[in-house]
Amino acid sequence: MAWTQFLSRSPYFLKSLTAPSLGRIWKIPICSWNNYLRKVSFHGGKSVSTKIVLGIETSCDDTGAAVVDETGSILGEALHSQTDVHLKTGGIIPPVAQQLHQENIARVVQHAVSASGVSMEDISAVATTVMPGLALCLGIGLKYSLELVKKHQKPFIPIHHMEAHALTVRLTDHVTFPFLVLLLSGGHCILAVAQGVSDFLLLGQTKDIAPGDMLDKVARSLSLHNHPECSGMTGGRAIETLAQQGDILRYKFTIPMQRYRDCTFSFGGLRSQITRKISKEEKAEGLQEGRHLSCLPDIAAAALYTMTVHIVERTHRAILFCKEKGIIPPGKETLVVSGGVASNQYVRRSLQRLADATNFTLVCPPPKLCTDNGVMIAW
Repeated sequence: MAWTQFLSRSPYFLKSLTAPSLGRIWKIPICSWNNYLRKVSFHGGKSVSTKIVLGIETSCDDTGAAVVDETGSILGEALHSQTDVHLKTGGIIPPVAQQLHQENIARVVQHAVSASGVSMEDISAVATTVMPGLALCLGIGLKYSLELVKKHQKPFIPIHHMEAHALTVRLTDHVTFPFLVLLLSGGHCILAVAQGVSDFLLLGQTKDIAPGDMLDKVARSLSLHNHPECSGMTGGRAIETLAQQGDILRYKFTIPMQRYRDCTFSFGGLRSQITRKISKEEKAEGLQEGRHLSCLPDIAAAALYTMTVHIVERTHRAILFCKEKGIIPPGKETLVVSGGVASNQYVRRSLQRLADATNFTLVCPPPKLCTDNGVMIAW
C-alpha cells in the first residue's frame, strides 16, 4: 500500500521495491590536522589533553559561532539570525545577507569565545564552513577565520556544511557508524550512508529545489508574511502552522518521481502544481489584494502532506537498499534526520512511522541544532 495511504492513517504493508542505483561515493577531503592538534593544545604554557575548536558558520542567513571541546561539551555559543530582515523582503537577498554577516561576525565570535571561559590561546583550531552555501556569505566567514588563524597562529579546518549537519547527532546521541542520514533543509535534500567522519555513500539528492525552499515559495505565493497567525514566522513554519487546521485530502497533488526507482528527490514540479492551484483558487474567489484564500489551510495541509509522502517514499527505498546490500549491520539500523526541515513535526512524525515499520531507530538532533549554527561546525 502506498505511503499516501499510510500517512493518511490507512493500513500499511511493506512492499518490495527495486533498489536504487548505488550512486557515487561522497567523500569530503579533510586536512591532516589531528596529529597536529595533539601537539598544539596549550593552557598556561602546559600541554592539556582536551582539544577545543572554535566553529564559525555563515553559509546562508545565520551568523553562528561556538566553542566545543572533543568530549562534546558546548563551552560557549552565539548566533545572530537575519530572519526578521529577510521576512520583510520575501526571501534572502545575498548582498543583504553578506552585509549583515559582515556587521555581526566579530561580535558573534567574540561573544562565543567570551562565554566559553577560554581564550584564543586555549583554542586548538578554527573550523569554518567553506561549502556549500551562498558564496557572498561564505566569503565573510572564510575571510574572518583566515585573519583569526593568522593572528593567533592556529590551524584552520575547512568544513562541509552538510557533513556537519550529518554528524551533529553524534554530539547529542550515541550513534555509531554506519548509519543512514536524511538531510532536509532550505538548500538541500540528501540521502546518504555515513560510514565514518568525512566518508559518505551518497544514495540520492534533489534534482532541483530543496523542500525548505519549496515551502518558502508556497508561503510567499499565499502571502503568509502578512497573515495574522503567521507573523514573524518563516515560510516553512507558517505552512506547518496553518496545515494543522486544514484537510490534507481536499486537494490532491501528484507525488513527484513515483516512476523513478531510485532515491533522488524533486520538489520543483510540486511547487509548480501548488502555485497553479493557488492562482486558480484566487480567480475563483475573486481575491482582492491584501486578502487571503478561504481554503488556505487546506492548500497548506495538502502541500505539506504531498511533500512528506515524497520524502518518506524515497527514504523507504534507501532503507530497503541498505538492507538488501547489507550496508548497515543488523542491530545497528539507525536513521538520522537533520537540517532545518527536520524540525517540522509532521515530517518528523511521518519518518518515525517509517522507522517503526522498517525496524529502524529514528534519531534527530534537538531542533536548535537542526538549523544552521556554529556548534555543528565546531563539533
